[in-house]
Amino acid sequence: MGESIVLSAVREPQTQAPPVESTPARVKTADVRLVGVTKRFDDVVAVDDLSLEIERGSFFALLGPSGCGKTTTLRMIGGFEQPTEGEIFLGDREVSGLPSYKRDVNTVFQSYALFPHLSVLENVAFGLRRRGVKGKDVQTRVRDMLRIVGLEGLEGRRPRQLSGGQQQRVALARALVNRPRVLLLDEPLGALDLKLRKQMQLELKGIQHEVGITFIHVTHDQEEAMTMADRIAVMNAGRIEQLGTPTELYETPQTAYVAGFLGVSNLIAGTVAGPDRVRLHGGPEVRVPPAALAGRSGEVAVGIRPEKIDLSGEHENRIDGRVVESAYIGVATQYVVETPCGRLIVYSQNTQPGSGPSARDHATTLSWNPESTFVVNSMEEEPK
Repeated sequence: MGESIVLSAVREPQTQAPPVESTPARVKTADVRLVGVTKRFDDVVAVDDLSLEIERGSFFALLGPSGCGKTTTLRMIGGFEQPTEGEIFLGDREVSGLPSYKRDVNTVFQSYALFPHLSVLENVAFGLRRRGVKGKDVQTRVRDMLRIVGLEGLEGRRPRQLSGGQQQRVALARALVNRPRVLLLDEPLGALDLKLRKQMQLELKGIQHEVGITFIHVTHDQEEAMTMADRIAVMNAGRIEQLGTPTELYETPQTAYVAGFLGVSNLIAGTVAGPDRVRLHGGPEVRVPPAALAGRSGEVAVGIRPEKIDLSGEHENRIDGRVVESAYIGVATQYVVETPCGRLIVYSQNTQPGSGPSARDHATTLSWNPESTFVVNSMEEEPK
């Protein structure tokens, strides 16, 4: 999970930017649509007036920390929970009151729940047989799906004879073989080790492209969501904090919460000094894209991702500093730099042989391109 570095105290702004819209523009063809959905458990509001549309054939992620409402939202789409208020549509069909078995969705859980006494083929065929599919149709459809998930030749094995990644593929094939309208993925990679999890992220994305079915994936892992999803809804306290593509969320976060949850951000408090300028508290005046200010005035926070900062001082926005910590992490070196505005985190790519960290207490000038800067309301709450 990412974190943000807040570098000075901030005051309430004179004028706030308009609130972030949590409801996206209506998509042309939606497989899933939630309208004003609220879910209460006694006096706890798990999902709060959430409206959302998920485009047909897309890979969509619900991203956020524990308790943000993402899993409850997924369970309501799947019919495992019913909303307290609001409506849920699968295509044009309103399904809010229907149980899970009457909805055209399947779910893959973190625990694969395979039948240990059945072969791979029979595990995958189970849903087909329950639907009355018989004979060669079963064999053909199962073998086609096993080919898609990369399990050809393993039809006769039992689950105990498979690796964790292979068991995950069997669960995926079993969920997809009936061609549901929507596949729900409830942190399905959580039980895998890091190397296999990263491999399966790419494989899942490839499988989704091949089958063309809408995938809705719940995760707390921002890298996992950004690797696989076409669009991501970042959730906070039962609401959507921001919805967009991975690039939009990372490059132009609209709140400090999103900036901190998707990767590491340097947030520096400042005061708006013009249509494209902010004076940093304790530091220089810097230029930002006019669209990033969006009419704000008063107190704001300027955001810069660590890899966007250069140690050479070649760009327009500059601030002097001194290296206080450095760590070699392979592809890059991470620096902690003390500046008049507080400490900044910098990632410097190790592009040359023998690249390594600079000595501690080394004076440097940090710089970054104004176009690499984003702006948020500095009083906004960050992820815990």
